[in-house]
Amino acid sequence: MSALGKVAVLGAGNIGGSLAQRLAELDIAREVVLLDIVDGLPQGKALDIQESGPILGFSTRVTGSTSLDALAGADVVVETAGLARKPGMSRSDLLEKNAAIVRGHAEAVRAHAPNAVVVVVTNPVDVMTYYFRKVSGLPPARVFGESGTLDAGRFRSFVAEALHVAPRDVTAFVLGTHGDTMVPILSLSSVSGVPLAKLLPPDRLAAIVERTKQGGGEIVNLLKTGSAFYAPTASQAELVLAIAQDAHRLLPVAAHLNGEFGEKDVYVGVPVVLGRQGVERVVEVDLSPAERSAFAQSVAAVRSDLEILAKAPG
Repeated sequence: MSALGKVAVLGAGNIGGSLAQRLAELDIAREVVLLDIVDGLPQGKALDIQESGPILGFSTRVTGSTSLDALAGADVVVETAGLARKPGMSRSDLLEKNAAIVRGHAEAVRAHAPNAVVVVVTNPVDVMTYYFRKVSGLPPARVFGESGTLDAGRFRSFVAEALHVAPRDVTAFVLGTHGDTMVPILSLSSVSGVPLAKLLPPDRLAAIVERTKQGGGEIVNLLKTGSAFYAPTASQAELVLAIAQDAHRLLPVAAHLNGEFGEKDVYVGVPVVLGRQGVERVVEVDLSPAERSAFAQSVAAVRSDLEILAKAPG
């Protein structure tokens, strides 16, 4: 029996389409529905994925729709829709445009899937997650954002490459925002329990940290058009799987803080225990003075964007 009834993916671009494929192949839901405003796009991608079922052996039904009514009864909703920042577009412009998209979807989730757990991917993710929760009125525990899971994946990949070890043996936590002010926590990063500081010199570690911070931009620069979607959707699928299996996974996500880490009423990347009802609890960890200062800068960056959004028309 599938762990979930329906998973809805909002947005059928590279992220949404790739995520729908990964979720179907995991076979953790009776149905995955792909939604987009472009008629034919979600239907075509859904049909293409569905036709791979007999070959790959999954039973999940994959459908596509342009109607938000298709959200009805969804157990999990993943918000991937949104615009990438383009030349000449200010950060304020991006915030306003993506907030408008998120607002409509949050209202639809409130109307059609009020019991869903929501994973927000739309950038800037910490701000959009906060906004989605505010508009939807869902409990904070059931709305969180993809954040450190992707960044930690990139960090782990770079460490594994540097040390010539299996990537799965590298453990890492990246807290704070999904962006330039992210905070890789080296004291919590290791290879099979061996601290990274004992395996790599400080300059190599610093270079890996910097490459992780620029991870998304590095791919954008190589592609020339478009952005990453293979690693991001692997991260998103890991989060949905943790929900489906009620796995109580300890993972870094953009979660609502209510006093944890000394912060309130803000979403930012922190370690949480993730299960069937979303964020079960935020796990506070000891941070060095430098890490705490960097984390505070991350939170300040999120609050700055929230202020911009609060002043936006409408």
